[in-house]
Amino acid sequence: MNTRIYSIGLFFFLLFGWEYFCRVSGTSSLVIPAPTAVFETLWAGLVNGNLLPHIWITTAEMVLGLGVGCCIGFICGILLAENEFLRRLLYPYIIASQVIPKLALGPLFIVWFGFGMTSTVVITALICFFPLLENTVTGIIHVEPDKRELFRMLRASRLQTLFRLKIPSGLPVIMAGVRVAVVLALVGAVVGEFIGGRAGLGASIIAAQGMMDSTLMFALFIIITILGMLFYQITILAERWLLRWHPKEERQ
Repeated sequence: MNTRIYSIGLFFFLLFGWEYFCRVSGTSSLVIPAPTAVFETLWAGLVNGNLLPHIWITTAEMVLGLGVGCCIGFICGILLAENEFLRRLLYPYIIASQVIPKLALGPLFIVWFGFGMTSTVVITALICFFPLLENTVTGIIHVEPDKRELFRMLRASRLQTLFRLKIPSGLPVIMAGVRVAVVLALVGAVVGEFIGGRAGLGASIIAAQGMMDSTLMFALFIIITILGMLFYQITILAERWLLRWHPKEERQ
């Protein structure tokens, strides 16, 4: 509880310091706008409804990309964890695909999928894919040997062992990957809009940059931050519910 109070106090202290600096230093709002001006712009954009469609588009792209990337990463992670030959064969190629900056692939995706939501969702899905793949493989492989032996003695089938032992035991590690993917999903959606988006918060930032409207850009940064924290907290709650039967020391 004390930590939260200190954290809130630090937030208001930094906010006050920011406002004080802008007023005393006489710095142009083009460089650093004052918090009061940023919040006025943010409130006006929300009240008149100009920002709401962009928030909805970015949220939809984030959720779609997160869902597609996590599903594919989870399924591929199970296949690689259960088949050592496939893991040794494909893992180097998967790693190689991940070291390529997704921003560099943006123009290619625009050629393939055109401008708009599809290319952004693809970029977001690719960014979310690897954390789920890596954590799924790790969680399934590192099951306690004693539990594996127990299932073997009970003559459980491979599918029974997978769904009743390996996945439940590896769930804390898998959910840690989901938490990482949620944060990266928002980054992917915004970056994707930088490249090929016609609408959304990322496209709005580019438009504000073109108009040299730093106040609007800061307002958009606040929305992106709140959106990311909201989805992260939802993920934390979902994780706690899914892991309610796990011992606390096993939770990440």
